[in-house]
Amino acid sequence: MSKLKEIHITDTNLRLDNNIVKGGILPNKMVELSRTVNVAGESIVEGPIYADRLTVETAPFEVKGAVFTRNELYVNNDVCGDITFHKAVGSASSVVSRSTQCNVTFRSDLNAKSVALCNAFVCGSIYGDEIELENCVVIGGIFATQSLAVKDCIVGTFVSPFVEMDGNVDLLLPSVFSIKRVSYTPAASLHSLVLADLGALFRHQPEAADSGKIRINLTSDDLRTTLTGDDQQRTIHSYSVIGKVLAADMIDTDKFQNHFLLTAAALGPQMLRNYDLGADADGSQAALTPERLRAFFFDLLHGRIKVKDLDGSFNIRQFARTM
Repeated sequence: MSKLKEIHITDTNLRLDNNIVKGGILPNKMVELSRTVNVAGESIVEGPIYADRLTVETAPFEVKGAVFTRNELYVNNDVCGDITFHKAVGSASSVVSRSTQCNVTFRSDLNAKSVALCNAFVCGSIYGDEIELENCVVIGGIFATQSLAVKDCIVGTFVSPFVEMDGNVDLLLPSVFSIKRVSYTPAASLHSLVLADLGALFRHQPEAADSGKIRINLTSDDLRTTLTGDDQQRTIHSYSVIGKVLAADMIDTDKFQNHFLLTAAALGPQMLRNYDLGADADGSQAALTPERLRAFFFDLLHGRIKVKDLDGSFNIRQFARTM
């Protein structure tokens, strides 16, 4: 990293270029509520940012505090390098990062009216009205109030009135939900990784024999459910492998270490120390660092780490022996 210069915040519109901000970028006067922060060179902000607009023209860029924009947070399409937001990010309007060469990491939740991300790693959940994701990993859930478009992603789960799906989508939880039937292209496929031996894969070890990903058939596994409350009734579509997972829970799956791995990924900056999953294939410790977790999930997403298939069928005699 190049030597950064400290900056004292006084300008209404602020340009960061090879700067380190020791505190936050927060308004002190009414006029500063409409301030635009433009990142033109490698910079670090050690506190929070409040701005009307935050525009990132170059990387690396790092914010260690929370971020909120009244209008937009925008990463230019030609940005290459690493951008990291350590705490929650929110916008009253939009958060957009479509650069295919930029590694954007959100280590907490993301909340905006409109969200469009490419090549992003989100440790928490995404909340918004309209959400569009391509080539992304979301450890938590995606909660859209209007629409969701997802292509070639790994996500925890999603809930949205309208969903468009393309490419390979893998789930870290058993189920997803939509009010209308999911719209998908012929190239779309949906799998659940809830019974995959992610711990072994993270440690470059062989997967357990009774582990693997389960395909969710977007036609036959569509379950229509009616929810009834006080003076309200709503019908939703769920796509799930929950029945197979409940049956598989009669077999010991704690050895997969999935819960510990996903919890470590979701904790982000809350982790006060690094943990590990034991010995890697080369004898070193399989440390659960944010950088290694991001690399692992994107290796899964891009097929560099293969997960074997699990057909989802179970032998009742096998269950009887465990009773």
